[in-house]
Amino acid sequence: MKIRFTKMHGLGNDFVVLDAIHQSFVPTPAQARFLADRHFGVGCDQILIVEEPSQAGTDFRYRIFNADGGEVEQCGNGARCFVRFVHDHGLTDKPEIRVETRSGIISPRLEASGEVTVDMGEPRFAAADIPFDSDSDAVIQPLQVDDAIFDISVVSMGNPHAVQVVDDVGTAPVGRYGPLIENHRRFPRRVNAGFMQIVDRHAIRLRVHERGAGETLACGTGACAAAVAGIRRGLLDSPVRVATRGGELTIAWAGYGQPVLMTGPAVRVFEGEIDLPSQLEP
Repeated sequence: MKIRFTKMHGLGNDFVVLDAIHQSFVPTPAQARFLADRHFGVGCDQILIVEEPSQAGTDFRYRIFNADGGEVEQCGNGARCFVRFVHDHGLTDKPEIRVETRSGIISPRLEASGEVTVDMGEPRFAAADIPFDSDSDAVIQPLQVDDAIFDISVVSMGNPHAVQVVDDVGTAPVGRYGPLIENHRRFPRRVNAGFMQIVDRHAIRLRVHERGAGETLACGTGACAAAVAGIRRGLLDSPVRVATRGGELTIAWAGYGQPVLMTGPAVRVFEGEIDLPSQLEP
C-alpha cells in the first residue's frame, strides 16, 4: 500500500502528516510504529491525521498517534503544523480554522508573519481531569519516584502534564526520571513529564519527556502546561517565552477561565510517498 505523506516539524518536534481526506487511510498501531521508525520508516515523534469534520461548525478533524502507535488527545506543536499543512495543500484559505480533537475544539490561526497561534482552550487542574490519583487539587503536589520526591504541578491541556521546577534543565535527570514519572501508578493514563527552569518572570527553559515518544526537542502542550504552572505558582507572568532544545515558543494566559494562546513556527520539510509493508499486523 502506497501512502502519500508530508514531513513537518515544530521546533524540531517532528511529524508525519497524512491527508485522510484525499486518501482513505488511518494507520493501525503497527503501521504508525513503522511510519515513526527512524531507520525503516519515515521517522517522527507523532503522526498527524487530517480528516473531514464530524461536528457542525468545525473545519477539520485532527487525530494524533504517538511513535509507540497509541492515539492521544492533543499535540500543540502538531496543531501549528496542522494549520500550515491545510493551507499549503489548498484545503482551506481561512486564516483561522476550528479543528476538532479528542479533547475538544481548538482554533489555530496562521499569522501574517508565517507563525501560527493556537487557542489551546482552558487548562484544567482538577486531579480527576488529568487524571491523577490524589485527594487534593493543590497547585503543588508531592510525587515519590523511587528514592526521590518531586514537587509537581499537574495540568491538563487536553492531555496530561506533570511539571516540576529544576535549577538547570541542562543537567536535569530527564532520561532517568522522565519514563518513571510517565508510567507512575498515580497517573492511570500515563503523563508527560516537564522539567522547567525559571530564567526570569517572563522566560523559562524547558525539557519534556513525552508520553509514548520519549524526550522530544519541543512539546507545545508541555510549554503551555509549564507556563500555566509557573503562573499559578506565582513564579511567572504572562506572556512567557519558553526556550526548548528545538527553539522558542510564546505562551500567553490571562488566568482562570481564559484560554492558553501558543505562538510559534511550523515548517514543512518535504513531501513523499512510502510503501507500507503488507505483513504489518494491527
